[in-house]
Amino acid sequence: METPIIFIVLVLIGYALGSAKLINQGNEALVERLGQYHRKLKPGLNFIVPLVYQIVMEDTTREQFLDIKPQNVITQDNIYVEVDAIVYWRIRDIERSFYAIEDLQGALIQITTTTLREIIAQNTLEQTNVSRAEMHSAIIDQLNHVTADWGVEILRLDLQRITLPESVRRSREEEQAAVIRKRALITEAEGEKEAAIKKAEGTMASVQIISQALRSNPDSRDILRYLVAQDYVDASQKLGESSNAKIVFVDPANSSEMFQELIAESINTESNGKKSENGNP
Repeated sequence: METPIIFIVLVLIGYALGSAKLINQGNEALVERLGQYHRKLKPGLNFIVPLVYQIVMEDTTREQFLDIKPQNVITQDNIYVEVDAIVYWRIRDIERSFYAIEDLQGALIQITTTTLREIIAQNTLEQTNVSRAEMHSAIIDQLNHVTADWGVEILRLDLQRITLPESVRRSREEEQAAVIRKRALITEAEGEKEAAIKKAEGTMASVQIISQALRSNPDSRDILRYLVAQDYVDASQKLGESSNAKIVFVDPANSSEMFQELIAESINTESNGKKSENGNP
């Protein structure tokens, strides 16, 4: 009498163990009944009838990634480059991902590689380097248009490296070096121009101050001769410091007279200008 009871208990325990299916968090499972799709199992403890119902697939719905191996691609300006990328994706409909496509990951790799080549071929090398964000967006949109039928969503795509041929790389380095040299020359020329302007403005200001001093105090001409002579002495010493320089001696007295004539002309010009402003002939 006890044997049948023990047998029945064992059968019930075996049935309970066979019908209980534990699905981990982040996963889903597909159940078929006699070879046809029946339902999806959510995370947690689920029960099915053994032999009649069968779990045919269990997969994660978490984010996954595919490493796209380096691909040889030709750009719009006929430059061969080597590109590798990483694609991040997620299963949105586990039923479609199982029944709509045979090899899901293999299909994702193939469609990503094809789309990557197609988009890069529509851009020049410069556009590929500069407009990566726009290119990523275009690739993702085109991929999702296809993978939506597979129950998959492409989340992100990152172009890790764009490797140029050695000849193209050297040409770009030389071009960049030329641009840097050009900028340096432009900056140097602008600096010299600004220095020359500042020097001319300083000279004009000095002449105006000296001419004003001469108008107010004619006795200051002797001081002017002394300053001019001192400038010539300083200039001669600077020329003498160079082994290749030739020293030219100029009579400070004669030069001071020439300088005084220049200042006198400046004074006369300013006086004539003021008369014209006052309306005097």
